[in-house]
Amino acid sequence: MPTNWTIDGVKEALAAKKISARELTADFYKRIESRNRELNAYLTLSPERARRQTDRIDALVAEGKPLPLLAGVPVAVKDVISTRGIKTTCGSKILENYVPPYDATAVERLEAAGAVILGKTNCDEFAMGSSNENSAYGPVKNPLAEDRVPGGSSGGSAAVVAAGLAVASLGTDTGGSIRQPGSFCGIPAMMGSYGRVSRYGLIAFASSLDRIGPFASNVRDVAAILRVIAGRDPHDSTSTTVPVPDYRAELGKAVKGLRLGIPKEYFAEGMDAGERKKIEAGMEVFEKLGCQLVDIRMPHTDYAIAAYYIIATAEASSNLARYDGVRYGLRVDDESLLAMYRRTRGAGFGAEVKRRIVLGAYYLKGQKVRSLIAQDFRDAFKKVDAILTPTSPVPPFKLGERTDDPLQMYLADIYTVTGSLAGVPGISVPCGKIDEKLPVGMQILAGAFLEARVLALAHAFEQAGGAAV
Repeated sequence: MPTNWTIDGVKEALAAKKISARELTADFYKRIESRNRELNAYLTLSPERARRQTDRIDALVAEGKPLPLLAGVPVAVKDVISTRGIKTTCGSKILENYVPPYDATAVERLEAAGAVILGKTNCDEFAMGSSNENSAYGPVKNPLAEDRVPGGSSGGSAAVVAAGLAVASLGTDTGGSIRQPGSFCGIPAMMGSYGRVSRYGLIAFASSLDRIGPFASNVRDVAAILRVIAGRDPHDSTSTTVPVPDYRAELGKAVKGLRLGIPKEYFAEGMDAGERKKIEAGMEVFEKLGCQLVDIRMPHTDYAIAAYYIIATAEASSNLARYDGVRYGLRVDDESLLAMYRRTRGAGFGAEVKRRIVLGAYYLKGQKVRSLIAQDFRDAFKKVDAILTPTSPVPPFKLGERTDDPLQMYLADIYTVTGSLAGVPGISVPCGKIDEKLPVGMQILAGAFLEARVLALAHAFEQAGGAAV
């Protein structure tokens, strides 16, 4: 049986009756059983739900009916995305027994397209972290280097794909939480424009920044998942009515002649030398594809981390106020209501979540800086068609290396928070490995709702051997 399944490979094998959806899912559960104990990437498995879906797919095959795009494809879902009847903890003790009564829209759309939900993936608590070490249920290990972090906060979703424990997965990105784990685990990982994918059913961290997006082993599969989950949703007023193109059909478009901006500010002091070397080699690949590299300036980049952590933490403080021990979640009883609130939150929230709640006091100033950063992007896209940057300033760092230094941890997102603040789409694509071991990711950003351009560039890079520079 193949070990490196793709969406097309699954569909072809099912249609040819080389394997059934139930057999394929059983094989993935065997893989999970053999490796998840060491990686800690899955928190909850959903075999009964998976079996119901595989039976539906196998019935379609038996009846000779057309198979939907994701028929039988084993996928995983980050544990901040609601799944009806399946525990959704957000990596936190305060929701350790929470079972949502409904599915997120993105999950509904995956299953409607035939995907099989294997289970829920580990993540930093309430998606707050850059290493997946803040989970109340223990850290996730990077499957390519188990002494290293997988990135965060969607580290579990990246790890299961990189380890072959799912064909694709959903994560969430607030300031880099899809793109940075994709980079650290050596797989493509996509964040669409803000509003492109419904947030209905996503348990909120920072509502003006949060986005749901896909991980997969190749860009073509990323495009397929994004096409399925994207589009207007009446349950989410921030979701857009902008038409969703067939992203896969756009992948073959020529990229020759496109102008790619190289912002000087993203190659400043503090960037790992090995990381820089690989990114520069990746840029040469684009030049060979006929793209033009253009030096650009994005002058407010230096203020991005500060602005992001002000805005995100202020919104987190508001969103997390609902976890009070009264309505749902953990409750620690005490004699007075105020004491009960204090003890419940003290026991239920971890240190990083508490730190970010306290940080959210300068929201208005942060929003003003956000506007300047968004203007940097608008100005840049008047001159170039897309922007190339490193995804991270450093390769995957060792477990425990930065847990006592929050500032250094925050700086791991220095190249991803800008696109988050501006609301534009971005992808991280593999761009070689340092010492043939530690993955490097290149980030491609484009203007709002130009996901097709981002994917076309990423696919051309992948096909040209960019992952092996």
